[in-house]
Amino acid sequence: MLTGLALSALIATTAPATGNAAPAPDRAEPRLIALVDLAAQRLLLADEVAAAKYGTDSPIEDPAREREVLDTVAELSTEAGLDPADGVRFFRDQIEAGKDVQRGLFAEWDAHPELRPGHRPDLGAEVRPELDRISAEAVRELRETEVVREPTDECRLDLAASAVTAVFGHRLDALHRDALTAAAGKICG
Repeated sequence: MLTGLALSALIATTAPATGNAAPAPDRAEPRLIALVDLAAQRLLLADEVAAAKYGTDSPIEDPAREREVLDTVAELSTEAGLDPADGVRFFRDQIEAGKDVQRGLFAEWDAHPELRPGHRPDLGAEVRPELDRISAEAVRELRETEVVREPTDECRLDLAASAVTAVFGHRLDALHRDALTAAAGKICG
C-alpha cells in the first residue's frame, strides 16, 4: 500500500538537484496517472455526496447503493475485457475511501458549523451521473493498465509519481490525500 511516507520520500527524491550533480534522467510520464487522477476526482465528488447527505436521514453507509455500484462495475469490467474481480476490488477501495472523506467532512462540519456547505446537491441528478462517468472511465483505465499493475518496484514508483501528480494537480488537503492513499494504494497487485 502506498503511504504518506512513500509520497514524502518521492517528493524529496524528485526535488531539483543542487550543486554540480548530474541532472536526473528524463522519466516517461507515469502510466497510472489517468487511473490515479480518476480516483482523485471521485474523492473530490465525495464532498458533494457529503453535502447532499449532511443533516439528513441519509447515512454515509449505503449498502444497497454500494452493491449497485459494484454490480455495475462488474458488468462494465466484463464488457471491457477486464476480470470483474479486479474491477470490484478496485472500486471497493474507492467506495471505502469516499466514505472516509464523508466521515471526515461530517466531523469537520459538526465541529465548525461555519464551514457547513450552503448548497445541498441532488445526488441522483447532479452527483451520481458524474460518479458513473468516472466509474466507466476508471474501468477502461484498469483494463488499459492491466499489464503494468503488477507488484513491482516499477509499478510502485509509477503509482507514487501518479499520486504526487494528483495531489498537487487537485490541491488535495490532508483528508483527501489520506483517502487517495487508501483508494489507490493497492493498484500495484
